[in-house]
Amino acid sequence: MIETPYLLFLGDAPDQLAVKVAQGIKDWRPDNAVAQFRMDGCKADLGLTDMTLAQAKEAGAKTLVIGVANRGGIISAAWKSVLLEALELGFDLASGLHNLLRDEADLASAAAKTGGSLHDVRIPSVKYPIATGIKRSGKRVLAVGTDCSVGKMYTALALDAAMQEKGMKSTFRATGQTGILITGEGVPLDAVVADFMAGSIEYLTPDNDDDHWDVIEGQGSLFHVSYSGVSLALIHGGQPDALILCHEPTRKTMRGLPDYTLPSLEEVRDTALTLAKVANRACKVIGISINTQHMSEAEAEAYLSEVEARLGLPAVDPFRQGAAKLADALATL
Repeated sequence: MIETPYLLFLGDAPDQLAVKVAQGIKDWRPDNAVAQFRMDGCKADLGLTDMTLAQAKEAGAKTLVIGVANRGGIISAAWKSVLLEALELGFDLASGLHNLLRDEADLASAAAKTGGSLHDVRIPSVKYPIATGIKRSGKRVLAVGTDCSVGKMYTALALDAAMQEKGMKSTFRATGQTGILITGEGVPLDAVVADFMAGSIEYLTPDNDDDHWDVIEGQGSLFHVSYSGVSLALIHGGQPDALILCHEPTRKTMRGLPDYTLPSLEEVRDTALTLAKVANRACKVIGISINTQHMSEAEAEAYLSEVEARLGLPAVDPFRQGAAKLADALATL
């Protein structure tokens, strides 16, 4: 188990989106976030107290969590001095990057000397099966996006919370490093061998009560050429009964792909639903989640109203407004 609370390491992140792992922990498990550690040049800020390693240790932090999700999941050479010092001061380290802590010889050696633990949450801990496509009992809902980092995890967490408040049976199912660090369990989908990705999601969402909903954390986008594979594995392995479309309307180009513009909500709806019906003919799109963080209240309300009218589906910002409308839509299925 990863010991809490955490010191959230933002490193030299170039923008706020780059620290989505730390942001997710701060927003959904605030009691676990003692402070943030930023290096020179860091352009992200969680609004937490900036502390040195020694100050955070004194404040009770037990694990330094690498809260940065950079392209390729690399442990930067510039971070090493901080990580090594953290181990020397008695911290454990936790990371969801593809570049594993345990594969870094200097970190592994330091951890062995200090007795610190290295937690790599992006390592599959189960030998997952190949997907069978056999229909499972229970219900499942999946968030699909116009791009990466548009709010699919936040949508799933907010929806699960809203369903719990309404007395509905639901379980949030984490499929990425941030979700796993928040909940303590899940499938690190983008680290699973391709042939077993859909099977890992079948494993994650097994048979359940007929009125129970698995709220599956979405990943990537079917329209993002770098990460579309994980999105399709979620759609086929999850066999969703319902889809929620996720979008960030102020973004001009796709994350990390400056030559690609975002698809329309209608394009995502039609493509995702066509693919979902391969595994579940009864699947429906039931709502839309809009990330309005860069909009004023008036702009957000106007945009949500326009989307609702255009697509004929409930549209909300679940982090700003709550996900009750989406939960109500699921209750009718």
